[in-house]
Amino acid sequence: MSETREPDGMNRRVFLQRAALLAGAVAAGATLAGTHVPRTPEAFEVYGTARPQPVARNPLYVPPTVPPSALSLTEAPAVVDLGGGRTSSAWTYNGLMPGPTILAARGDAASIHLLNGLTKETITHWHGMIVDDQNDGHPRFAIPPGGAFPYAFTIDQRAAMNWYHPHPHMLTGEQVALGLAGAFIVTDTEEAVLGLPSGVHEVPLVVRDASFDKSGNLIYRPRSGGFLGNTPLVNGTLNPKLDVDTARYRFRMLNGANSRIFGLVLSSGAPFTLIGNDGGLLEAAFSLPRVEIGPGERLDLIVDFRGLQVGDRVMLRDARSGWDLLEFVVAGAGNDTGSTPTALSTILPLSNPVRTRHFQFEAMSKINGLEYEIGRIDFQVPFGETELWRFSTKGNAPHPVHVHGASFQVQSRTGGREQVYPWERGWKDTVLLEDGETVEVLIRFDAFRGIYLLHCHKLEHEDMGMMSNFKVV
Repeated sequence: MSETREPDGMNRRVFLQRAALLAGAVAAGATLAGTHVPRTPEAFEVYGTARPQPVARNPLYVPPTVPPSALSLTEAPAVVDLGGGRTSSAWTYNGLMPGPTILAARGDAASIHLLNGLTKETITHWHGMIVDDQNDGHPRFAIPPGGAFPYAFTIDQRAAMNWYHPHPHMLTGEQVALGLAGAFIVTDTEEAVLGLPSGVHEVPLVVRDASFDKSGNLIYRPRSGGFLGNTPLVNGTLNPKLDVDTARYRFRMLNGANSRIFGLVLSSGAPFTLIGNDGGLLEAAFSLPRVEIGPGERLDLIVDFRGLQVGDRVMLRDARSGWDLLEFVVAGAGNDTGSTPTALSTILPLSNPVRTRHFQFEAMSKINGLEYEIGRIDFQVPFGETELWRFSTKGNAPHPVHVHGASFQVQSRTGGREQVYPWERGWKDTVLLEDGETVEVLIRFDAFRGIYLLHCHKLEHEDMGMMSNFKVV
């Protein structure tokens, strides 16, 4: 590796000093979408800003799809189109923000060549993909500027929307905030027979926040509590709109933000039909007026526009910040006479754990009292045995807890919100842990042995050390 790195402790102190100096600086970034208006407690539930309704909205960018075979991905700076004539410098995959959507079928062989065109080391993790540890994008495999990394694995898991993003130690937050992310969609035969909306009626949505400097370029001003941008982006588009038919649409939703939680609602008051999450289809569909999505989580939603007239407009909103995220404009008549199945999939429940492990997420940089060290293995997990993992926090939540190498099933939440939500059923790889909560999950590693990660997916917490290596043996 060509770069000289200070010891982990020194680097972490530098990060903490930088974060402390820049605390609150996010608000100083220029907002491209409109004038910054302070929110009032009565208006919105959590953090964020309210902003005037933009006069003009820009067509939603939808990334191109690419197969996973013989794929070359280059992480490098580029100038991207944000819509409405606005551009920004960004860090991109293949010059795109988000990067190309990898579309694969179960059983496909992936061969992906990663090239580092950045000035800092990097590596890419396939979030939600169950792959061997040599292909998982662990930070110990980070490549220097100009370096390359070959990935080769067979896709053998349920249909789902996964995603890819950088995972170098102490640099992940910056690289994701500056634009590096993309969707990785897997299909299978179980999903194919359900008659779900497809083609132009199936749209991936990467929702995130961002901040910009006075020149209109993306900036990353971290704080230890997590980066919160002052402008929403959907698929890298400012003030986006999507022309829709009077038909059902399938929206595959990713929260690609560093630390922001979104509470999604439709301005019409119409419900979403929730059909899936991180690990793919749920057993049954749920009709919900509001869904919550934390960093790294995914939702699979059906929105039905068939009761509307051409010219009608519906806004996808974040109820937490008050932001208008994406406007749907009914532009044409559809001929959708189908219906969304109530029963979707069969999920065999995990049961009878042979042991329990407790993980306490402490402050903003520790799990069970330890800050991450790249060469240290914190615990070993026997292959093929079901375990109960208990996540709790001593403050500074939310902590979106992510596990590499296997999906899990959420069993309970005590304290705090005191419930498991419909979007937390089925298979998950990321679950939101709020202050005062204990979340229990069942997990079994039965695909690969090797070294994997458990960490907080609030990327600033991850970068400061809220991460743990474990080994499946």
